[in-house]
Amino acid sequence: MRVWALPLALVALVSCVTQSVPRRQQQSRTSVVPLRPVVVDPASLAKRLASIQPGWPRSRKFDCGRLKCVALTFDDGPGEHTWRLLDMLGSRDVKATFFVVGQMVAADKGGHLVRRIVNDGHEIGNHSWSHPALAGLPLEAVRKELEHTGEIVRRLTGVQMRVMRPPYGSTDDDVAAETRREGLAQILWNVDTMDWRDRVSAVVARRAGKATPGSIVLMHDIHRSTVDAVPEILDTLGRKGFTFVTVSELYGKTPTAGRKYTER
Repeated sequence: MRVWALPLALVALVSCVTQSVPRRQQQSRTSVVPLRPVVVDPASLAKRLASIQPGWPRSRKFDCGRLKCVALTFDDGPGEHTWRLLDMLGSRDVKATFFVVGQMVAADKGGHLVRRIVNDGHEIGNHSWSHPALAGLPLEAVRKELEHTGEIVRRLTGVQMRVMRPPYGSTDDDVAAETRREGLAQILWNVDTMDWRDRVSAVVARRAGKATPGSIVLMHDIHRSTVDAVPEILDTLGRKGFTFVTVSELYGKTPTAGRKYTER
């Protein structure tokens, strides 16, 4: 190569390098597409499950005409002790019925407790929005108490509730008519543990232990003493040969809307 041509060659080489490097960098930046995390909305998932499996969650089948069945029910939650109660029931594969208050459901941001109740296979029922005595209320007020709770539970879980419990057991003809319109059976009880008054676990367990075949036992999962009593209740009734079922399982089908039930 001639001497005068060497500087020209060097200039051309530098020009190629400086032009090609930015192009390679730009190409490398555009060729990498960041992956977006997949976000699954639990409420949407629950609704999809409900559409695939009508009536989800499905009940188990028991012949409570022959078996010694008992339905444990818990009112006024979900609350701070409900998660521990669900752990206890789950460890023994026991299903119960939870009558939830709408305001308590709303207070649990994200609806983790109400979704776990459903996902664990328990029955969930309507216990009004703000826990008033429904008898004597204007019909529109009764409707709002039930509808608002039904809406929030349906939005969080995809489940359409089919049972309710009137707070304090307070019901009348108007309440019966509205529950019939809402598609809700009225579930009362025949064994009252009085756990709201007597916050002593041994006392609560002794009263629950008096259940007879077909009983519906009233308790409240908002009280620590009640949740503390559950292991003894399960042991006592288990030794007597009881099968623990939900309210609907107790009757072998969804109870009739508007009708009042106290035991099988």
